Amino acid sequence: MGGLLKKLVFIVLGIAALFVIAAVLFVLLFDPNNFREKIAAEVQRTTGRELTIEGEIDLTLFPWLAIRVGKTTLGNAPGFGNEPFASFDEARLSVGIMPMLLRREVSVGAVTLDSFQLNLAVAADGRSNWQDLVEASEADIDDDEASAGTALDVAGIDINDAAIRYADAQLGENYSLSNFNLTASRVTRGVPLKVNSTFDFELQPADLAGDFEIDTVVTFDAESGGVTMTDTEISTLGIDMSVTFDDEAHAALIQTDAFSLKSLMERLNIEAPVTADPDALGKIIIDATLDMSAAETTFTNVNVQVDDTTFKGQVSIADDAAGTIRFDLAADSIDVDRYMEPAAEGDAAGGDSVPVEIPTDLIRTLNVRGSLTFAEATLAGMKFENVTLGMNAANGDLRLHPISAGFFDGRYEGDVRINASTATPVLSVNENISDVNLGALALAMFEQESVTGSINGAFKLTGSGADLAEIQRSLAGTMSMELLDGTWEGKDIWYELRRARALLKKEPAPEPELPLRTRFSNVRASGPVNDGVFKNNDLLAELPFMRLTGKGEVDFAAAKIDYQLTARILERPEFITAASDAELDEFTQAVIPLKITGSLADPSIKPDIEKLLQEEAKKEIKERLFDKLLDGGEEEAADGEAGNAITDDNQDKKKTDRDKVKDALKDLLGG
Repeated sequence: MGGLLKKLVFIVLGIAALFVIAAVLFVLLFDPNNFREKIAAEVQRTTGRELTIEGEIDLTLFPWLAIRVGKTTLGNAPGFGNEPFASFDEARLSVGIMPMLLRREVSVGAVTLDSFQLNLAVAADGRSNWQDLVEASEADIDDDEASAGTALDVAGIDINDAAIRYADAQLGENYSLSNFNLTASRVTRGVPLKVNSTFDFELQPADLAGDFEIDTVVTFDAESGGVTMTDTEISTLGIDMSVTFDDEAHAALIQTDAFSLKSLMERLNIEAPVTADPDALGKIIIDATLDMSAAETTFTNVNVQVDDTTFKGQVSIADDAAGTIRFDLAADSIDVDRYMEPAAEGDAAGGDSVPVEIPTDLIRTLNVRGSLTFAEATLAGMKFENVTLGMNAANGDLRLHPISAGFFDGRYEGDVRINASTATPVLSVNENISDVNLGALALAMFEQESVTGSINGAFKLTGSGADLAEIQRSLAGTMSMELLDGTWEGKDIWYELRRARALLKKEPAPEPELPLRTRFSNVRASGPVNDGVFKNNDLLAELPFMRLTGKGEVDFAAAKIDYQLTARILERPEFITAASDAELDEFTQAVIPLKITGSLADPSIKPDIEKLLQEEAKKEIKERLFDKLLDGGEEEAADGEAGNAITDDNQDKKKTDRDKVKDALKDLLGG
């Protein structure tokens, strides 16, 4: 037994010695560089392309069949120019001999590729410069036979400083990857593959460039053919994110670290908006599940934080030519003023403000439909609650409907439409407000604390222009509003009336009763709007002691108001104790003209002194003329009594003529 074992040992050692001797002789006597031309000819025969091996070929046999090939280029397909299809500076590959002989196992050492260059192209007629290689490989290789019963084990992959370019003449698109580096761990069945890759990219004509890095673990499911990428970290364009892919479920879980949207836009060569708050859009965090199907790409379980606002819901993008975006999102609170353009420097000093332009280019590209809600939103200093905003945009036509919100203790309902499909955009609004706190509204809009009460209103308007200033100047439509149960602080109409009377009577002005305040129970106005001017002929205001009627206009572009009113005193105001009976009698018998003029933010309301003086002058002239006529009649009567020869017929004729003159004067002087 021992002799047999000894013989077996000698046999094994002899075989090993033969292998060693054969390997040494192979290395010493065999030069693979002598086969360059033969290798090139075989490639030419099978692919029709020229293979040029400029560098040295090194070959080792045992224990690894290792090959190192120097600089090599593979020619392009016919019709695609002289640029090589592929090239590399050096490639290294080794295969274990014994595992392949004993276990039919392909054990590959580390695969290394330096300065690999690949140029992919599609011609204008749709031909590609790789299709012939695919067809040749499909004809020569039977995947089932090649892989049957053979296990593959690769120690690692290392690609350095590679570049891949893709040019599509049919679509006019060019994509390129440069500085491409990839390292992969052991590749074998049942073992997760660790991959790290970095590269720079450039996309044209999108004019998009940046950097990309991925660090992931890939698991292959042999039974289903699915691929799952776990523990994936991606960094690109200043965004760090983690992604978990499930190829079988066609889904991915995406989570990003906080990033700046403005910085991202700058990297994408998009001009970032200038915002009133310079820190706005500085903190974006995304957490969502990406579901991919043939029909659409959907983001579910969306949880996106934009600065201090959190959005939750769902977003989908249709996989068709229109690429319609649909969304259903709910947010907690947002301060829209932070994201508006900052006020111009002259605004605070009363200078002209910069017109707000209509984003026509953006609207024309939108293809969006969805619903957005906010628990709370602030716009132009006004706070809205339980906001619902529907959006439908396509073919340059943007409609915001329905719009509803709680608004200063009342309610807002609106339908806003911007048609940017024509050269000049058209804005249409159909809005209603009800039971809105007038004091809070005036404070928010005009920074005035001069009015209280509630307001209802309906506004149906249309305007056209490139910015809001032009639209204001072209506004047309109808408006109506009603103010209820409020006060006008700082203005006392009753005092202004008494002061005007004293001026006419050349009497000392009365002392005002503080605080200055005018109460009203109802103020109503309606009318058409043309060229940005609201014309109102049915103003009615009811005060506890007075009724106002009149007409006027409001110029929205100039923010000016001009009204002519008449007032009738109904009864003695309960809160007035200083007025004399003579004053009250005169007021209750008179029709008093009033004027409202000035800015919308701070209008002035005063008696129309000029008209009062005119009326007073007419009254005085009328009284004098009447007295003169009456005096003339008395003189004629006296003459008749003195014996003048005047017949009864003549006296009747003169009396009739005198009555006609009196009536004519009444008409001329207003009664």
